[in-house]
Amino acid sequence: MKNPLIFEIKGNSLDDGPGIRTVVFFKGCPLSCVWCHNPESKRPFAELSFDPKECIACDSCLDACVNGALSRDNPCFIDRQLCKLCFDCVNVCPTGALSRIGNPMNVEEIVRIVSKDKPFYKVSGGGVTLSGGEATLYMEFAGQLLKALKAEGIHTLLETCGFFAIDKFEELLLPYIDIIYYDLKIFDSDDHKTYCGVPNQRILSNFLRLHALSRTHGFEIIPRVPLIPGITDSEDNITAIAYFLKSHGVEKYELLAYNPLWHDKAANLGNEPVREGDQTLRNWMSVEKHKRCEDIFQAIMTESNGQGPAAAAQS
Repeated sequence: MKNPLIFEIKGNSLDDGPGIRTVVFFKGCPLSCVWCHNPESKRPFAELSFDPKECIACDSCLDACVNGALSRDNPCFIDRQLCKLCFDCVNVCPTGALSRIGNPMNVEEIVRIVSKDKPFYKVSGGGVTLSGGEATLYMEFAGQLLKALKAEGIHTLLETCGFFAIDKFEELLLPYIDIIYYDLKIFDSDDHKTYCGVPNQRILSNFLRLHALSRTHGFEIIPRVPLIPGITDSEDNITAIAYFLKSHGVEKYELLAYNPLWHDKAANLGNEPVREGDQTLRNWMSVEKHKRCEDIFQAIMTESNGQGPAAAAQS
């Protein structure tokens, strides 16, 4: 069984499913969305993060780094070519300005940590959410974790990009999932590959398979559309996804507001800014724009026939 790295276990979450939840964040994702809200989750291996806002310039880390990868003369402080990811600098950093992103954990460790929050799940109708990154990169591990959570009587939810082998998913994960939050980002497959790194035929096909199974297998699947300025929030994209869902009898959905705070996290990992000079992705979406997207979606979902161009394309 291939074990993943976990980069965070976050308790007291109110945004990742019903009730009070604990979110387990997996490291590694098969997509490479240019706007990824969790850029620290993209790569499956451990990474070194440096947050200059937390640094007190004590220079303890400079002495600890035997490879000479750290320097005040370096514009990014860390020379990523010299860094060997030994994390000795992290061990001596007193403020957490330097931190390791991604740690190995087994199923028993995770269950022990999240089970401490069971009283909160009970009173709020909450539970545990697997997020990332993408938990389905590690089917056997995720399946065993979900099975162990259900054995503890814990409600389970999976947040997924939908890019996985559906037969293996049905066998290993689906029996232990209560809710699936399923991202539908971009309807046009070529645009999806441009902005997310892969085409979307498998994602759409998997969604339809799971939507059909949800009617008889006791789980709920909720499609979610992230509203990304200048990319996913176009009228053409919103219209196409809405007609796709409407044509297949989907009634429940979510439109996700854009959060530009991911830029700092990407910079802390030494990643170059995406689409340099484009301020669109650095700004919060306006209330008016968000409402416009919601109005378009709702108008299509409440049409009497719901047979738009997207429906015809997928029939």
